[in-house]
Amino acid sequence: QEHVDTPFRKVLVTGATGLLGRAVCKEFQNNGWHVMGSGHSRARPRFESCNLLEPEAVRQLVQGFQPHVIVHCAAERRPDVVETQTEAATQLNVNAAATVAKESAGMFLIHISTDYVFDGRDPPYAENDPPNPLNLYGKTKLEGEREVLRHNPGAAVLRVPVLYGAVEKTEESAVTVLLDKVQNGAASCGVDHCQQRFPTYVNDVASVCRQLADRRLQDPSIQGIFHFSGKEQMTKYEIACAIADAFNLPSSHLIPVTEPPADVGARRPHNAQLDCSRLEGLGLGRHTPFKAGIKESLWPFLHDKRWRQTVFH
Repeated sequence: QEHVDTPFRKVLVTGATGLLGRAVCKEFQNNGWHVMGSGHSRARPRFESCNLLEPEAVRQLVQGFQPHVIVHCAAERRPDVVETQTEAATQLNVNAAATVAKESAGMFLIHISTDYVFDGRDPPYAENDPPNPLNLYGKTKLEGEREVLRHNPGAAVLRVPVLYGAVEKTEESAVTVLLDKVQNGAASCGVDHCQQRFPTYVNDVASVCRQLADRRLQDPSIQGIFHFSGKEQMTKYEIACAIADAFNLPSSHLIPVTEPPADVGARRPHNAQLDCSRLEGLGLGRHTPFKAGIKESLWPFLHDKRWRQTVFH
């Protein structure tokens, strides 16, 4: 495959300070793109500071940089926070997405969305299956998708499930936070063994974004909704056990909880598995095995310092 080397290909990444945004910036930088990342509270000094809720600020950012591609990662992605701070979350997940889409007319916009647009009752879900979100997070993200495709019909919406990667702190991902339960091995603790998850490595998602951008420069039919997901199906209990196994830590203190939790926070779909055959049909994708990805992500947080000296570094 011929590689056209034009370092003048420019990409703007919103939410560049977040878990996914950081990986997306790195992926494009490593592949010959000129990258500008924008963030809000954590932006400076590495990234541009831009409040996506202010249309004029977004306009100045986009028109000043004139990117070929925009990857819109910025979102309120914590379902329980959306339930309690609905107005602020709607502003970010719906209004800001609409603003970015309006200001990116004529550019290729990749808008990151979620498997939580589905109710999880009848998986797997193809791109054109009817959404039916169970919680406000899924509702705001679905509304954001619709705004994006209304204002920028050539955009791509990339739906992904629960993400993990090189976190700044373990709480940054619903996957990596389980290390705390694994390492706190003194007391037995219950872990959900009901809801089915597909933990997905942000470096793989970033690779897919970059592959979509590269392909779109040659093929204008790259638009509309795409699904991407890790291939390994696990409950949170199984994820915690896999983390323990990856680092040779005990897991006997982890207790599988098979009852669905009583109403705590946002309702979660039981199994919102995404059918990713559209991307696969285009030959796009990358899959890091969970054990390899989680080792790469979590070794700095191990209590056992011997590991940190011996692991791949």
